[in-house]
Amino acid sequence: MSRTARTLSGGEAQRVRLATQIGSGLTGVLYVCDEPTVGLHPHDDHRLIGTLTRLRDMGNTVIVVEHDDAMMRAADHIVDLGPGAGEHGGKIVATGNVAEVMANEASLTGAYLSGRKRIPVPEERRPGNGKSIAVTGARENNLQGIDVEFPLGLLGCVTGVSGSGKSTLVYDILYKRLAQAVAQGRDRPGDHDEITGIEHIDKVVNIDQSPIGRTPRSNPATYTGAFTPIRELFATLPEARIRGYKPGRFSFNVKGGRCEACQGEGYIQIEMQFLPDVTVPCEICQGRRYNREALEVTLRDQSIADVLAMTVETALDFFWNYSRIRSKLETLRDVGLGYIRLGQPATTLSGGEAQRVKLSTELSRRATGRTLYLLDEPTTGLSFEDCAALLRVLHRLVDHGNSVLLIEHNLDLIKNADWIIDLGPGAGNRGGNLLAFGTPETLAQVEESHTGRYLRNALGVEAQVGVAD
Repeated sequence: MSRTARTLSGGEAQRVRLATQIGSGLTGVLYVCDEPTVGLHPHDDHRLIGTLTRLRDMGNTVIVVEHDDAMMRAADHIVDLGPGAGEHGGKIVATGNVAEVMANEASLTGAYLSGRKRIPVPEERRPGNGKSIAVTGARENNLQGIDVEFPLGLLGCVTGVSGSGKSTLVYDILYKRLAQAVAQGRDRPGDHDEITGIEHIDKVVNIDQSPIGRTPRSNPATYTGAFTPIRELFATLPEARIRGYKPGRFSFNVKGGRCEACQGEGYIQIEMQFLPDVTVPCEICQGRRYNREALEVTLRDQSIADVLAMTVETALDFFWNYSRIRSKLETLRDVGLGYIRLGQPATTLSGGEAQRVKLSTELSRRATGRTLYLLDEPTTGLSFEDCAALLRVLHRLVDHGNSVLLIEHNLDLIKNADWIIDLGPGAGNRGGNLLAFGTPETLAQVEESHTGRYLRNALGVEAQVGVAD
């Protein structure tokens, strides 16, 4: 009971928050839960579902925003939005119980729930490049002095119930030590004896779901580096050259081309003394961020502000003949973000979208083949279709010769891994041991592993479906 809050894992903190509300025993209450299964292992899912059904039985209404398969199957009524994301979505595609949604041909969610669509198991597992990084004597938090080897050149996955020590091992020990060695990191790694094999990598990248920028000035075009060649292209247009405009003229961050009334933000913040601040579109530029002179330079009738208002898919068609811009936009489309706008403020992107913008930036960089990517639960907030897009990107990173290490509870990602390291068997003092390691098929045979038990079903269902086909 005396543990400090910051030592709790994501899944544990989530359940503490839920227990605060659920334990009150009220009736006639409408509970709204936004992805309560975040950070939870399938083993913990059924407990949560049991708690929510008890709340319902006491006379309450529970509305859950969720992508979790088990949670959807336990629901009495499902409302499926879509069909796509962004401007391709916003419609109600299907409503009803699980069977009705599964029977609806228009519903992507129904297609995955019914098995019409599925994320396949790879034909073969990668053997890796023969090199590895080994952690010996890991004993931070609840880790029991374990020795763990992380093979390189493949898609690795660390699994285990919520609170078994996965983040402690991968972030507090492995990432902080590698960051010290490779990138002059300042954070002190967790308690361990030593880490060997660091010489096999030259870069370590932690791709999390934190925002790509904390101000509305940051957007997907600036973050991925696509905006620089776009501005350079505008500076080469005849009208721009006659006027002597340089690429800086088409930046909304510096004086020259930006609207000075709102300083290139596109809107003005009005301070309300006793209320939250209100933002209104700038009256001078009407939210377009640029002054009249900058907007008079057009490429095929489109100004720089029009380009920022385009979706990635539209911009890809528009800039198809400009390879520098096209390559950056293609990777954004490949990670499933064809619907976001180039100038969309970073503050309006969800965690899953921000993470995929970072992934696309990494994909468009020249691969060294010696980079280690770490992702902590990348499927948070992602639907089945988004998970499939994410997997394609992760496989591409590994095919370029890099190594990817995930912490994950999602069985679709776990069954796609080449190598799994399973911690457990329980959480807290009952966890922190190395239970098993190997391919998903190996792990599925381990009796004492909770992950193995659920993986057996995932791989077994796959085999039966294959026979039926």
